[in-house]
Amino acid sequence: MKKHIVKSVKAGSIAEEMGIVSGDRILSIDGAELEDIFDYQFLTQDSYIELLVEKADGEQWLLEIDKEPDEDLGIEFESGLMDEYRHCHNKCIFCFIDQMPQGMRETLYFKDDDSRLSFLQGNYVTLTNMSDHDIERICRYRLAPINISFQTMNPELRCRMLNNRFAGEALKKVDRLFEAGIAMNGQIVLCKGINDGAELEFSIRELMRYLPCLESVSVVPVGLSRFREGLYPLEPFDREDAKNTLEMIHRFQEECMERYGTHFVHASDEWYLLAGEELPEEERYDGYLQLENGVGMLRLLLDEFHDALAQKTAQGPGGQKERVTISLATGLLAHPYIAKMCDEIMEVFPKADIRVYAVRNDFFGESITVSGLLTGQDIRDQLLGRELGERLLLPQNVLRSGSPVFLDDLTVADLEEALQVPISIVKSSGYDFLNAVLEAVGQEI
Repeated sequence: MKKHIVKSVKAGSIAEEMGIVSGDRILSIDGAELEDIFDYQFLTQDSYIELLVEKADGEQWLLEIDKEPDEDLGIEFESGLMDEYRHCHNKCIFCFIDQMPQGMRETLYFKDDDSRLSFLQGNYVTLTNMSDHDIERICRYRLAPINISFQTMNPELRCRMLNNRFAGEALKKVDRLFEAGIAMNGQIVLCKGINDGAELEFSIRELMRYLPCLESVSVVPVGLSRFREGLYPLEPFDREDAKNTLEMIHRFQEECMERYGTHFVHASDEWYLLAGEELPEEERYDGYLQLENGVGMLRLLLDEFHDALAQKTAQGPGGQKERVTISLATGLLAHPYIAKMCDEIMEVFPKADIRVYAVRNDFFGESITVSGLLTGQDIRDQLLGRELGERLLLPQNVLRSGSPVFLDDLTVADLEEALQVPISIVKSSGYDFLNAVLEAVGQEI
């Protein structure tokens, strides 16, 4: 029997009222043992439940609980999943974790392939680590959406790309999810000369069969770090490759829009920058279903920023009295857009002096251009001696979630000491961006 240990109990909750405390163990609900958080959530939906609890001294309490349907009991467990995380057993030729240098913190090397994290955190799974029991639970509990890393719909090629002889067979699980009406999103990590071109066209065509349950598919270019010695030889995409990929995706978007009323397949922002093409308008992103994959992130940022700037402009200038210099740093991918946004701010607020710096990723390699993979040492080394003004602004995604720590374990405090400038962390929306900049330059907001 698994040990589902209570970490804490919310004040004023049902659990507190029933005498449940930290350290108690939840044994069963309505006589059913719990496998993980999904069993717990499903079994606590009813208005009447019987909860079997074991106290620290071994005494067992059977608690009869009357509550509102779906009302939360107020229990937080030591493990958010209420189970061990499942490790990935694939050896994908494009895996970024295999391209990490030695000596970084241990958690960065953990490869998860746990379908439960798809629902809890939006992670993408390959389906190779899922049993029939897992599929049955997803269908029974109506868990959705599930995010799937397809890579290719060619079973033999998928086995080679994932280095797993069961990877092609695992695609049949999509049929079961489709038949059960489970909402899905998909991604294809594109590798040059492997699953692009005719293979990509075949995969998109095959994936269209799962509409409307499969709500979207993103196509993202493989990320290649400089730590690839001994790994499968992969090449970066060039401008012409990006143009050809976009041409194919746009063609499928037109077909899907005409036949199904959705664009369905989407290119991540990197493709447009590499091709030198304009970002699509908001309507082409179908509600931004794949922001975490970098699909539409820049378009949403720009639109939110322009909306916020228009609102601020309509209010008239605030109370800034003197010229203030600040600085921003970001990755190479977003730099042209961030710089243009800051130019627009300075046009409206001429006393704002904003310096925008593009930080090259020397740690992982120059082909890695997203700000989310910047290290503290690259930011430090490339900004030392630069004009940073009274404050440096950094995007939130350079830090570990919920912690002021960079990928290389430098902290915000370390960087402030090295650069001798206060640092502010800016949230991801265009509204937050404008407010953070105006606050830093002393503009009333």
